[in-house]
Amino acid sequence: MVYRRNTQQERILLMLLPYWAPLIPPLGISCLKSYLAPQGYAVRTIDANMEPQLWEMHHIYLQVLEKGIPVEKQGNLYMTGYDVFMNHLSAHLHFTDEAEYLELMSAVVAENFFIVPEAGLIGRLNDVAAEFFRRLEIYLEGVLAEERPDIFGLSVYSVSLAASLFAFKYVKSKMPHVKTVMGGGVFADQLAVDAPDFQGFLEKTPYIDHVFVGEGEQLFLKWLQGDLPQQRVYTLNDINRRLVDLSTLDNPDFSDFDVKKYTQAAGFGSRSCPFQCSFCSETVQWGAYRKKGAVQLVRELCDLSDRYGNRLFLLGDSLVNPMVDQLAREFIKSGREIYWDGYLRADAPVCDPVNTMLWRKGGYYRARLGIESGSQHVLDLMNKKITPDQIMDALAALAGAGIKTTTYWVIGHPGEREEDFLETLDLIEECRDDIYEVDWHPFYFFPTGQVNSKSWREENGIRELYPPSARDLLLTRTWVLDTPPSRAEVFDRMCRFGKHCKDLGIPNPYSLRDIHHADQRWSRLHNNAVPPLTAL
Repeated sequence: MVYRRNTQQERILLMLLPYWAPLIPPLGISCLKSYLAPQGYAVRTIDANMEPQLWEMHHIYLQVLEKGIPVEKQGNLYMTGYDVFMNHLSAHLHFTDEAEYLELMSAVVAENFFIVPEAGLIGRLNDVAAEFFRRLEIYLEGVLAEERPDIFGLSVYSVSLAASLFAFKYVKSKMPHVKTVMGGGVFADQLAVDAPDFQGFLEKTPYIDHVFVGEGEQLFLKWLQGDLPQQRVYTLNDINRRLVDLSTLDNPDFSDFDVKKYTQAAGFGSRSCPFQCSFCSETVQWGAYRKKGAVQLVRELCDLSDRYGNRLFLLGDSLVNPMVDQLAREFIKSGREIYWDGYLRADAPVCDPVNTMLWRKGGYYRARLGIESGSQHVLDLMNKKITPDQIMDALAALAGAGIKTTTYWVIGHPGEREEDFLETLDLIEECRDDIYEVDWHPFYFFPTGQVNSKSWREENGIRELYPPSARDLLLTRTWVLDTPPSRAEVFDRMCRFGKHCKDLGIPNPYSLRDIHHADQRWSRLHNNAVPPLTAL
């Protein structure tokens, strides 16, 4: 049985809530709008991360947290503190017993920073969480009054889960007739349909009417048209696993956003990934790898530049390797001075300076490299299919061409030994002048969703990190593997990694001021350096 409504007469509001860094306008909901609008649907998109009164709250939270953590224990405070903040918001949203709430948050801080937090710190952090939700409620009240939606949809990630649940519950309490729908990347790992917490999540969130798992355009349209059975959860199985032909898609519709307020515009040339790294959930979320032609993508980015005035684009692709050469050549042929930033794998073609200089001439601005480790042993465990020598050659070739090299590192992958970690530190030291910035985080494990989830789960014991109360207060549990390295060893390496990079003068910029200093350093190191962000 299917259920039908005249949805073309209904107002659809799609939002992205905090906290998702507003580097680019939201790509997911903008793609949905561009897909639905030609079908006659009235779609409005809003990015709540651009609201200063909401965005500043995470800075306030991290400032309070930083004062309670000894300097030598801070590691990557921004990354780890973000995890603590997201858990805190969820706990604050769901608690009924204050003592249980305080105990859980004390455990969350202790487990992430290996300290015994003083009670005053938890109280001050609670005050920030309460203030965030007070501001969010006021903001949502204004949005609902102005938009009066019939369908309220949120694209949700782990970092926006708590704020999104608050919004769904608030909308249902104020406007019970509104259909609430949820999709997004959170269903690729934490809340994958076969994850331990998925059914419990559904039971505890009756204010969410429908959940859409996987690529959303065709699935959501079919629901709007009344061509799907009446059920709560929809997956690609409900449309026979049919995926979108990317060559048929219109450009993302950013017309609801002031695109100039973002540091970069956005585009994409592919979905999914042709590789299978052990810890990744990209192929789970998107299915088979597909890509646009370079001619199409260049035309699209030129059109977006003409429409919104931006010259720098961040591509949402998992990797640009399959098209980087053709993309650069097409941009050179176009004669347009447009820059693009995208994720790159350090494989053999990247090691060739002839290639990287061509890409630089074609507008490649920043290569975001998932390097992860400087140890061949760990790279093999990750199924990265690259070598430390390739990494060094790739960094040198990119930096020599002036392309910024943002490097991402995973600390504590299962099986990482102390000697492996020291090899990582050695590689960073050897390549320090060829690294624009570093960003590092501990290994995260999910019982489902990652490429190696099943084998890790079967080969090692797993346990919940936080007390039993976390099941009800956080809704999604944090799981850890009972395998070396221990969490204490991983935390120690996180701190040592940060100190090592700081001593070497390699930045990890998050603010515009930090980015300005990082750009100045890059220009001093490399004659061919791409323009600073402020010049674009």
